[in-house]
Amino acid sequence: MGNSYAGQLKSARFEEALHNSIEASLRCSSVVPRPIFSQLYLDPDQPPFLPEDVKPKVEELDKELVHRYSQNGNLDFSANQTGNEMEDEEEDEDMSDSSSPPIPYSQKPAPEGSCTTDGFCQAGKDLRLVSLCMEQIDIPAGFLLVGAKSPNLPEHILVCAVDKRFLPDDHGKNALLGFSGNCIGCGERGFRYFTEFSNHINLKLTTQPKKQKHLKYYLVRSSQGVLSKGPLICWKECRSRQSSAASLSAKPNSAVSPSTTPEGGSANGYKSGFTQTGRSHLEEQHLELFLLFFTASMSSSGPPKKRHRGWSPGSPVPPPGLVVPVPAIRPSTRTEPLLSVPVPQSMLTGILQPQPIPAGETVIVPENLLNNSGVRPVILIGYGTLPYFYGNVGDIVVSPLLVNCYKIPQLENKDLDLLGLTSSQLLSVENMILLTIQYLVQLGPDQIPLREEFEQIMLKAMQEFTLRERSLQMSAQCISVSPGQLPWLARLIASVSRDLVHVVVTQNSLAEGISETLRSLNEMKHQQKLPDYVVAICASKIRGNEFCVVVLGQYQSRALAESMLTTSEFLKEISYELITGKVSFLASHFKNTSLGDDLDKLLEKMLQQRGESVIIPFNGDVSECVSSQEAIAMVSTQEPDLDVDTFQIYQPQLTVARKLLSQVCAIADSGNQSLDLGHFSKVDFIVIVPRSEVLVQQTLQRIRQSGVLVDLGLEDNGTAYQRAEKYVVRLDNEIQTKFEVFMKRVKQNPYTLFVLVHDNAHVDLTSAISSSLSHGEPSHGLADRVINCREVLEAFNLLVLQVSSFPYALQTQQSRISSSNEVHWIQFDTVDDTASEDKLYFGLNEYSKSLQWGVTSPLLRCDETFEKMVNTLLERYPRLHSMVIRCYLLIQQYSQALMALTTMASLRDHSTPETLSIMDDLITSPGKDKNGCGHMLVIRVPSVQLAMLAKERLQEVRDKLGLQYRFEILLGNPASELTVAKHFVTRLKAWRGNEQDDWIPRTYQDLEGLPCIVILTGKDPLGETFPRSLKYCDLRLIDSSYLTRTALEQEVGLACCYVSKEAIRGPIVALDLSEKEHEKANGSENDSDELLIDLDRPQSNSSAVTGTSGSLADNGVSSSSAADKSQKQAPSLSFQTVAHSSVDEGAYTAFTAGETLKQECDSLGNQMASSTTSKLSSLSSVSQTFRWPGHSAKDSKALRAALPRIVILSKAAYCLLSSQKSGNLPSSSSLLPHADVSWLSSLRPLLHKDMSSEEQSLYYRQWTTARQHHADFSNQGEASGSRSFHPRRLLLTGPPQVGKTGSYLQFLRILFRMLIRLLEVDVYDEEEINANHTENGEITQSSNDHWPDIEIFSKMSFDLNVHDPKYRTISPVYTEQLSRVKQETSKETKSEEPKKRETVSMMLTKYAAYNTFHHCEQCHQYMDINPAAQVSDSTLHAFTFSSSMLGEEVQLHFIIPKSKENHFVFSKQGKHLESMRLPLVSDKNLNAVKSPIFTPSSGRHEHGLLNLYHAMEGISHLHLLVVKEYEMPLYRKYWPNHIMLVLPGMFNNAGVGAARFLIKELSYHNLELERNRLEELGVKRQCVWPFIVVMDDSCVLWNMHSVHEQSSQSLEPGGTSKNVSLKSVLQHIEATPKIVHYAILGVQKWNSKLSARRTKAPFSRCHVRDFILLNIDLTQNVQYDLNRYFCEDVDFNLRTNSSGLLICRFNNFSVMKKHIQVGGQKDFVVKPKIMVSDSLAPIMPLQYVCAPDSEHTLLAAPSQFLLEKFLQHATYKLFPKAVHNFKNPVLAIDCYLNIGLEVAICYVSSRPHSVNVNCEGVFFSGLLLYLCDSFVGADLLKRFRFLKGATLCVICQDRSSLRQTIVRLELEDEWQFRLRDEFQTANSSDDKPLYFLTGRHI
Repeated sequence: MGNSYAGQLKSARFEEALHNSIEASLRCSSVVPRPIFSQLYLDPDQPPFLPEDVKPKVEELDKELVHRYSQNGNLDFSANQTGNEMEDEEEDEDMSDSSSPPIPYSQKPAPEGSCTTDGFCQAGKDLRLVSLCMEQIDIPAGFLLVGAKSPNLPEHILVCAVDKRFLPDDHGKNALLGFSGNCIGCGERGFRYFTEFSNHINLKLTTQPKKQKHLKYYLVRSSQGVLSKGPLICWKECRSRQSSAASLSAKPNSAVSPSTTPEGGSANGYKSGFTQTGRSHLEEQHLELFLLFFTASMSSSGPPKKRHRGWSPGSPVPPPGLVVPVPAIRPSTRTEPLLSVPVPQSMLTGILQPQPIPAGETVIVPENLLNNSGVRPVILIGYGTLPYFYGNVGDIVVSPLLVNCYKIPQLENKDLDLLGLTSSQLLSVENMILLTIQYLVQLGPDQIPLREEFEQIMLKAMQEFTLRERSLQMSAQCISVSPGQLPWLARLIASVSRDLVHVVVTQNSLAEGISETLRSLNEMKHQQKLPDYVVAICASKIRGNEFCVVVLGQYQSRALAESMLTTSEFLKEISYELITGKVSFLASHFKNTSLGDDLDKLLEKMLQQRGESVIIPFNGDVSECVSSQEAIAMVSTQEPDLDVDTFQIYQPQLTVARKLLSQVCAIADSGNQSLDLGHFSKVDFIVIVPRSEVLVQQTLQRIRQSGVLVDLGLEDNGTAYQRAEKYVVRLDNEIQTKFEVFMKRVKQNPYTLFVLVHDNAHVDLTSAISSSLSHGEPSHGLADRVINCREVLEAFNLLVLQVSSFPYALQTQQSRISSSNEVHWIQFDTVDDTASEDKLYFGLNEYSKSLQWGVTSPLLRCDETFEKMVNTLLERYPRLHSMVIRCYLLIQQYSQALMALTTMASLRDHSTPETLSIMDDLITSPGKDKNGCGHMLVIRVPSVQLAMLAKERLQEVRDKLGLQYRFEILLGNPASELTVAKHFVTRLKAWRGNEQDDWIPRTYQDLEGLPCIVILTGKDPLGETFPRSLKYCDLRLIDSSYLTRTALEQEVGLACCYVSKEAIRGPIVALDLSEKEHEKANGSENDSDELLIDLDRPQSNSSAVTGTSGSLADNGVSSSSAADKSQKQAPSLSFQTVAHSSVDEGAYTAFTAGETLKQECDSLGNQMASSTTSKLSSLSSVSQTFRWPGHSAKDSKALRAALPRIVILSKAAYCLLSSQKSGNLPSSSSLLPHADVSWLSSLRPLLHKDMSSEEQSLYYRQWTTARQHHADFSNQGEASGSRSFHPRRLLLTGPPQVGKTGSYLQFLRILFRMLIRLLEVDVYDEEEINANHTENGEITQSSNDHWPDIEIFSKMSFDLNVHDPKYRTISPVYTEQLSRVKQETSKETKSEEPKKRETVSMMLTKYAAYNTFHHCEQCHQYMDINPAAQVSDSTLHAFTFSSSMLGEEVQLHFIIPKSKENHFVFSKQGKHLESMRLPLVSDKNLNAVKSPIFTPSSGRHEHGLLNLYHAMEGISHLHLLVVKEYEMPLYRKYWPNHIMLVLPGMFNNAGVGAARFLIKELSYHNLELERNRLEELGVKRQCVWPFIVVMDDSCVLWNMHSVHEQSSQSLEPGGTSKNVSLKSVLQHIEATPKIVHYAILGVQKWNSKLSARRTKAPFSRCHVRDFILLNIDLTQNVQYDLNRYFCEDVDFNLRTNSSGLLICRFNNFSVMKKHIQVGGQKDFVVKPKIMVSDSLAPIMPLQYVCAPDSEHTLLAAPSQFLLEKFLQHATYKLFPKAVHNFKNPVLAIDCYLNIGLEVAICYVSSRPHSVNVNCEGVFFSGLLLYLCDSFVGADLLKRFRFLKGATLCVICQDRSSLRQTIVRLELEDEWQFRLRDEFQTANSSDDKPLYFLTGRHI
């Protein structure tokens, strides 16, 4: 086992210690199990392990040191509880060449037949100390028993008898050369050579046997006669021996042992001590760390008899006279440049080589030290070796509190820069000593040294040194103190401490100084004044300076000793003291009152005096008595206005819930596949809370009130109340079964997203492993077992949400929650944000800041009188834990206050004013209230036993005084439910009015208004919410045992709450304002300390505000919110003044308000007070915003203001929380964040109080690490970067009582809504336009026909009106009906912003088209490529054809994935793309659609609905995406399995017309190719399928509408619609008889009125768009206008119709279009081509054209786009006669352009044989010629008639064609042109502007 101690305890040893610990705890009379830690390291019973005399070389040590730093970057004290790794096995050699390998030593072979077993001599006798420790061994005179070490048996010592002349004396001198020894096993004597002797005892050696190497220890007998290892034999060479490199490198670092925490003490609670996790300097120097000489051995010693106070409660201790180990520290090894004092070489070796301990280095602790002096000294380990302690060691405590401050870590450069240091080795030992003394001198009498505070002092000193070094350009050595100067400098600094800090300097060892201190302490007379601290310095020439601090201050030593225990440990200590009766002296002291009377007798006497009657329960003075029957029967006559908080969600909670939701979405979008939200359709949850009955009930209540179970569809309305219980589980022993049930639900419902809410997640962070090893409380580690179990981590449908007000312990380096998954409560900085809320949050920061308000009655108070009493008692009872003493005193204080206020006024002076005023308020407030409402007082007593004691005592006093009906006393024990006396429950029910008979209060909030004392017990407060009526929190028991941030803040968190805005308006303004805002608000340059006073609140004390005593309204004083803010008001006049003077409760109610204020403004001069009084009274007549009615106002309910609670703290807590006031003290936020974590380094930047919680989180993640028993400790990768965050875990943090529960319940609700929302889609729901213009009396088909009959259909006339609501702003198409429509001439100004289009939310069905965000099992092959196949699996093919329209070759590119190549024909050689396969008209395949589907898409690579898998029901189909060249990579990334048709680069800026034009051109070309190919195979040309589908990327769902015949029952005709797949729609349309005779087939656009109001005809001949089947054969000669951006489909439909082709719309189908916010046909942002300045005004459409060659700003936009936009807006300019004049439309030849809503366009085709509207007798008000071709001639124009003054607009590609057109069409004959009427679009000539000319008809 031996050298495994060098950093790792082997598990066997650990188990052994564990076993012994269990056994000892069973036998031990103490109730507390013995910590294993002490057993492993502090036990006499363990086989000892001591450092050797071989010392490593300095260089080697430095190498090793550097190596370790570079590995870990930090230090460790704990990893090395033993000395050094090298200790037990380097007894090798001292060869000069340290790098040469060891030479094996050749031994003589053992004689034949002899024993060669290690540990036995050759005669086979056992020599091991373990076996011989009880034997009586006879040895000759002059011989001594010594222990030899065998390298093969490192854990055993072999016993030998050696002549003492050959052994050295105490100084390592005078040993004779040679050897003389006997074997005590077989008794053989007279060995004259050590070599011979070593052979005999089987020391198997690799080096030459030397007695100096192998004889290690003297062996001594203890008083019990047990033989055990004693002091080291002091061989002379041990001063200068150096180790070999071979041995150094041979032992790699072993890991930290499982039994020690990274901080070096699990059970011992060295929480403030060892806090590093790497390896330390110390390890390198054979430290005698926790090593002992013990005279007892494992086999014999039973459980020790005496408890040792210094280590931990209940740990047994060796009998006096034995040695107790204490961590010993040697100066750290440093290379010379790092030492700040130049040291001669000899001295350096002295420092590096620790000594064997001579007698001078031990300290004997005097007997009865504690009894004699009343102090148990605490020794703070400093720098250097602590001596060994013998004797009465139970009376001292050794604390490692500051030890890590002196071990300055080696930091990386980036950290050094962050801290402003050049190197971390700036402080010499001397500097550290002086800093320590300086620090101790400045500590106040009621402060204890704090590690965090001292670390900052060290850091500041180092920063100053760095600055000085930089400025003076000299090395740090010049500023260091020489060892000679140290003693007098130290004394000089200590001299200003008024004798509170002494310095003792010794020359030889620290032991002298400590012994001297303890001796003088023991012999001191009682009246002598003790120093608080003694700094012992050993200025040794050999070893350099060492020091430690002995704390003797009565308060300080106790506080330090108690702060070493963890909460669990000191609670065990307290219960031990109570159980063993140690408190009996104290109890008997408190049997009497402060006046010396026997308390019980007094109470009995009062009980007899009172007889049967009791004090009236309410509505009467304390002096009034009634019989107990009457008291029980008293109930309130009227319902009080109780401000019972109804559950509602406030704005901040909504905001935070949304933050949570967006974080969940971020996880889903993160791309690491950890959460797929599209997969879930339901939300379910479970809330896990700590073991608190009240918290469970409170959470249940919130879940019930919020209605979340019904909203999530988990329970029905009727059952939700009962069933709520299965959603809240507390962490107790039953959780395992409940949790398994939950996990089963998780596994069985893969489509439900489960949320596991872990509320108060910081409460039990113990890991499951460590809790099973230590015998902690049974509940320890449960949270870890649940939250971190494998099933939870792996369940893909489970989110873990940890909720905590104090999340610091979850934010370590090992945190399992990614910092990006933390959601922090919103900051309350801005007053404006809260303007809408009537309540403001009042939390820890506000409490701290309230101390600066300068009010006479502050919110945070420290009861100085009480503290003085405590200190007196602490001196009297040094052996009891201070909390026990505080608790007894508190009980007495409250008891006496009760008596003083009822019967014995003489006791008034013996209660502290604080206690008296609290009790006075508590007793009198129900007396002034008609209903018996009053205040609540919470007394926090962490120990359950003490709390029960307090409850019993106070109840007894209350009952004997007859107050049992006046107020209730409750025990708030987390383990049990609330029990409230029956008559109080009746009263509560009467107030509430509507509760059921069996109602009982289950939460603290249920006690609203009940006058009561709640004694709150339990290790931690667990987030229970208290009612508004809570007025006082008594935290006087929370003292220096609460020195971590979480522990302290969660206690004060009890008082946090929301307060009325009126109540706090003044001060809150002053809370967070910067200087500047202050001046603004105050209207005068106030000092920033001054407060705004808003008179808009009651000027009385707090009970007046809550309507329980005479209030101000009686005096007519109230004020308006318009109080003059600019008046410079008195700082102490803030709300606190008036709201919290509880002392004067009831005394001043008769005064006027002004007088009350005068009383309170005692700190200001009279003049100031009187002036404010006059201001007040002058304001009293001003109209008020609200009244504070007194009891006279029966009809109006009193408005209760919610006020901040008053908190009474212990001195220690008060100092930490009030530190902002003084500025120099550390605040609670700089403390260690939690007992389960440790600081990573003693050098770190300061945590600023004003850091946001996000910044604090990052700080803790960088600078803290989890301790070994922390549940996150195991979350450490081998490399620092490999810590695993759990991807589905979130952390919600917010201050206590801020509303986190409501927030996460709201989050569940909106998460569910979002999942439903993901299953919903917003579709356009707009009624058709122009319905009234449609002609009636048409020929129609029977409504039962499935397909159109071509005979009937071709006789129907085409409806020219556009009905699509998208086109409500375009020019109507002229028809004869339109001319009859009266156009209103109201010149409504057209708004630039188009009206928001109506949408409606629809549930997606299984037939929907999806975007990229949809994932499911069925379509993932369709969507994703498998990771093995990369994007390169699709091939790029060029496809060229000539276009007559473009007049040139067009080259398109196809990107075809491998899986889709079957749809194409490739050439035999070279894989050249020849054509796309087309089916035959006669094909009948039910599992395919025949038409290829083309979807043009732009800007919607993510949002376009391009996943048609479900819409096509998974069948085979050919789908082509048509994309622009520049967008191709994006579409290819998101849709790797789709065929892409990439448009040529010249169309990158083109509109949708170009895409449709090219689709049609390509399809026609492909049709011809396929006809040729199939013709060769014998297929007739007309048999090839000529249709394609052109579909928008926003078509989401398709519906089929069917009609019911109108029956007699239903008068309304109507229909039903059902969702169908795209496949069935297409297959239905493709099955139309004689389909090849139709040019275009389409469906109607869905709107919600469709089913209700059926169109008569099943088929219409009208415009179709969005989703069409296009016959490319019939429409060969009708083209889309490739230049168009708008209305290209109206234009195309009109051309098709005029060509005499059939367009059929199926009215029994409809398509739903999704409202997609991005991409699509969005307008260009029109900007100037050359930007002059950024802040240009937007360019209006009328500026899109300009005169040719003008200086107009040229625009960067396509000319066609500019033209179309211009025409839409230039109606009044271009066609003034046509505006609002549908009788005289504008004639447009061969084109339809939108020229504004007010103008009708008459579309006429110039083609021969075309079908046109009847224009006879129509006078046109304008003529529009757009890029007209040769079909338009002068003769054609002469057929039409125009109004006089009609206007003309001719548009051409360039100026020359414009001139030619005018000449060719002979326009000048009838139209008049002016030179200035020529225009061009405002493009540069590179962008090919369009030109147009306007003219007037003559």
